[in-house]
Amino acid sequence: MSYYVHHVPGRLRVKSPLIKNNETVAAAVKQLLRGVNGVDSVDVNLTTGSCLVNYCTKTTNNGTIINALQDEGYFDLSRAMTNDQYFEYMTSKALTLVSAFI
Repeated sequence: MSYYVHHVPGRLRVKSPLIKNNETVAAAVKQLLRGVNGVDSVDVNLTTGSCLVNYCTKTTNNGTIINALQDEGYFDLSRAMTNDQYFEYMTSKALTLVSAFI
């Protein structure tokens, strides 16, 4: 899994391979998203390549934030898994591992 997106109003999590273990990109992503009107906070996890964005739903939306990331080349929504797809992927992976020991 390279890209991932999960959204509930006011909270957006994206994962990108470009962020993973790259402090320079993580800092640039934080700076970019902090500049989006309505973004309250941005937390980046270098180990997972995850970026958690909390925002005001009256001021902005998840599409605006994702577009900002895409415009700068940090995210590719067309290659992103949704939460349901991610769950299915991880379940399949776990079943494969378990069946190897049976």
